[in-house]
This record gives sequence, C-alpha cells and structure tokens, in this order.
Amino acid sequence: MGIVVVGSLNMDLVVRVARHPVPGETLLGSDYESYFGGKGANQAVAAQRMGGKVRMIGRVGNDGFGERIKTHLKAQGINVNATICINAPTGVAFISVDKAGQNVIIVSPGANSRLKPENLSPIEFEHTAVVMLQLEVPLDTVRRAARIGRESGARVILNAAPALPLSPADLALFDILVVNESEAQAYSGLAVDSPESGIEAARKLRQHCPTVIVTLGAQGAVWASAEGEGYQSAFEVRAVDTTAAGDAFMGALAVSLSEGRSLERAIRLGAAAGALAVTRPGAQTSLPTRLEVEAFLSERSA
Repeated sequence: MGIVVVGSLNMDLVVRVARHPVPGETLLGSDYESYFGGKGANQAVAAQRMGGKVRMIGRVGNDGFGERIKTHLKAQGINVNATICINAPTGVAFISVDKAGQNVIIVSPGANSRLKPENLSPIEFEHTAVVMLQLEVPLDTVRRAARIGRESGARVILNAAPALPLSPADLALFDILVVNESEAQAYSGLAVDSPESGIEAARKLRQHCPTVIVTLGAQGAVWASAEGEGYQSAFEVRAVDTTAAGDAFMGALAVSLSEGRSLERAIRLGAAAGALAVTRPGAQTSLPTRLEVEAFLSERSA
C-alpha cells in the first residue's frame, strides 16, 4: 500500500543572515542558494526516504524550474505521473535563515494555486494507505483529495500549514490533524507554548478531528486520540536550519502509520526524523533516510 501526497512543489531560494531584518531595514546576507522545496514535495521526499512508496500529485510551471523539479523527484523514486507542467510560474519560496537556524519564509504559490479539484482522479488514490495533505494548494482541492482518500480507504492526514481558515466541517474531513504551536493556537483559540497547553489545544480540536498532533519544536510533540493522549520529548541536537523539520516529521509519521505501527511509535519516528533534519541545511537536502533515523534512535536507546 502506498502513500499519496497532494500538495505544493517549489524552488527554494535561501539566503543566510546574522539576524532577520525589521520592517524597513535592509541587511546584507550570504550568496543565495537554491534547493528543491514545497511542503508537498518535501513530504513526498521525506516519506520516500523513510521507505514509503510515494505518488506526488501537483502542478509546476514551464519556466525552467518545473522540469527540474519533476526530474529530481523521479530520481528519488517518486511517481510523478500526476505532477503536470502548466503555463504558469513554478512556485518559489524566499527563505532567510539566521545564525540560530531559525527561518522566515515568503511563498509565491505560482502553479500550485492552479491545482483544481477537477484535476484529481480517484484512480490516482487506488491502493493507498495514507494520503498526506497541506494547505499550500487551494482549499477546495484539499477537500476533494480528503474525500477521495477516505472513499479509497486511506488514512487522511492534514498538516495544516500555513494556517488557513478551516471550519469544523473541514476538520472533520481528516483522520489526523498535525499542527505546530502557532497553528494549534489559530485553530483552537488557546495560547500554545508548552506540552500542557498543547494537550489542551489537541483536546479541543478533537471535537472535530479524531486524532490531533501538536508539534512543539524543541519541546517535542503531544497528541490526543480515541486511544489516548501522549507526549514525545524532543531529541537534543545542534540546530543548523529548521527548514523542513516538520516535513521530515510528516514523512516518517505517514510511512510508520502505513506500515501499521501505533500512533505513539509513529510520532517517535517522526520526532527523530525532524531532529536529524535540523542538523542539516536546506529543505529536501536535510531529509534523513530510514537507516539514518533508526541508527539515531538506536544510539539514544542504548
């Protein structure tokens, strides 16, 4: 059983700065670097590297970046038959990273915004265990992907990033909701800055979605589901670049669940993958393999 990812594909343009500028300020940064990115593509690569069989559904432009992205994903072993080049600019993310490894990101969606509900075919969701969704493509498309995923018997996971307005009916379309602190606060209306407040937010959001996971960065992750609640502490590492740490978590989570593992075990694997990702620069370049994650966990359980 495979994993289907419906989402964004971007080219990331990254510049390093001593600190992030304040409004109206100009700072000099490093030479810029380009990386393959987009939450959808990042999560597809993350899942593939964790051992998943992945199909990527999305749209890229015909401006030079598009074919490069498709060729790259195909080389990773990802099925890109449903990732189409269209007459629009490829999505681009402009990323600044400070000396502490924290990032600020501005995304120009481009072709991603042209992925329409009618572009999705149920055939592309056959023999799928998990469908992974984010909010960098139109919400109507996300809704349709969730419905098709459910109808195909897959477990549907939404990483609600960026935090767009979602109704209770929207949240009910998904089996698992994954949010970070700011997203959890946006959807629950509760301040989230600790595992305790994260659990409170997860409990509130469970009124609409069966399972809720709140990632808390250096404070780990919490979850609430029908099977119970839990806390996974963060693994201590030296952060270089936090870009795609959440995507690494999502990929590992999806693969682990597609293999029939428990939610607790899947979240632990995701936390380890996210920890490894922050020790490396870039988005997809930072995503670890299954062997690396298992070795990382083995060292910490010895």
